[in-house]
Amino acid sequence: MKRHKTNKKSKKEGFFTRIANGFITLCLTVFMLWGLQACSDSTSLKFAQVSDVHFMENSSNTTFKMVGESPRLLDDVVEQLNQQNDIDFVMFTGDQIDKSFEKELRAFLPHVENLNAPWYFTFGNHDRCIGGYLNTLVYLDMVRASNKNFKFKKAYYSFEPKKGYRVIVLDNIITDRITSNGYIDEDQLKWLKNEMDKAKNETVLIFMHVPVIEPFASPNHKLKNATQLMSLIESYKNPIGVFQGHYHAAKVTQHNNVLYVNSPALVSYPNAFRIITVTNYKDKTVFDLKWMETGEKTIQKMAKLLVFSGSIYAGEEKDQSGIYEIKK
Repeated sequence: MKRHKTNKKSKKEGFFTRIANGFITLCLTVFMLWGLQACSDSTSLKFAQVSDVHFMENSSNTTFKMVGESPRLLDDVVEQLNQQNDIDFVMFTGDQIDKSFEKELRAFLPHVENLNAPWYFTFGNHDRCIGGYLNTLVYLDMVRASNKNFKFKKAYYSFEPKKGYRVIVLDNIITDRITSNGYIDEDQLKWLKNEMDKAKNETVLIFMHVPVIEPFASPNHKLKNATQLMSLIESYKNPIGVFQGHYHAAKVTQHNNVLYVNSPALVSYPNAFRIITVTNYKDKTVFDLKWMETGEKTIQKMAKLLVFSGSIYAGEEKDQSGIYEIKK
């Protein structure tokens, strides 16, 4: 009888154990499926923005720019970026070279050819020669010959680096006279509107040299039709990031669904650049800005001595690293 009761009890315990195990397995399965679904609902894009390299092969430093050290500064950036294994692309936002000579661009290119990630660029006001040999077509031809990923034949262009993202590169440099001001003509504005119309369901990343929002007032450097361009960009409601240079200063401003990011110059204090990770979720897009400084600390210390106020160019903490969310 005792043996019979023990068997009955064991069978009962075994039945409940099977039910408990089945419930745990079901919960784990649901949790794993939820996790996979959450992962599939988010996609990330990681890129670097390097601005105002002002490369010169053999030169001396000026009262503001460490031009004589530009090759070392550029090589330091390339080395740092190559240590990152997951960068989708690198964007140079203008003034790749300091003097608009073919020999300077030809000297610049081998340095950036060492990048492991694809690289692209916007034109800056130092890049082309007004009325000289290094014009838009020559510049583009030289880059295409050196850079296998660069296939574009116009100074402004777009591409899709990953599903859900659209990169738009603008050329807002005035090329019919020597000036540090910027302007975007009507043809390019129409092209931009067409690109934005096609990208209404994507996160848009816009790159240009002269900023839409100035980090500080400078009438001789401003974008002359900034209000018109801002009005066009902000008429769209999808997540948009705008990345700029020119002022050698850091500044981040968010207007609703548009994040304006002005980055410092590599050639001037604080001799920094950015790595940006953008992640799309169902209900929001997150911009994670990471501030990166040169490893050439002696050059950086020298550069700081050349500026009146380092804080003007380095910006506040929020203008350097930070996480910014845009609700969808």
